[in-house]
Amino acid sequence: MRVLRFTFRVLCTFVLIAGIVPTSIQAKSSEAASSMTIADGMMVSLEYTLTLEDQAVLDTNVGGAPLTFAQGSHKIIPGLEQALEGMKAGESKKVTVGPQDGYGEIDPRGFQEIPIDQIPPDARKVGMQLQGKNPEGHVIRPVVKEVKEHVVVLDFNHPLAGKTLYFDVKVLDVTAGTSP
Repeated sequence: MRVLRFTFRVLCTFVLIAGIVPTSIQAKSSEAASSMTIADGMMVSLEYTLTLEDQAVLDTNVGGAPLTFAQGSHKIIPGLEQALEGMKAGESKKVTVGPQDGYGEIDPRGFQEIPIDQIPPDARKVGMQLQGKNPEGHVIRPVVKEVKEHVVVLDFNHPLAGKTLYFDVKVLDVTAGTSP
């Protein structure tokens, strides 16, 4: 009997040191993790497909790496972050995000006229996306909206500004994280 107790203590010590968790405890941990709901500070992993009104797929990560972020960290657009609040792993949802909770409304101040000679000749076409740097050194990607005789009108708004976004999301995992 003493040998048995010693063996059991050694086994328990080995289990603790090696980090091995008995199956019954693992099942409870998985249950607890799957019952966690999305709230500020939680780490969230999800699959998504983003479409516009015409149902054309703009972006998706289905079949690829999940999107992982801390809820409340403002790493995703506000409307989607709000819609995910309270969801659990395994749940799916269709989310509609209006411009005000997405990339904003189209700002008329985002349109600028640039002298035509500052735009490369092959880029002087409506719809062309240009790339440059602003005075702070950040990359900017304006789109040509209009070509006039002496100027080109560039749109510096986000390409999805003014658009309603349609997300099809599936929460893959919700785990404890750090506060945002």
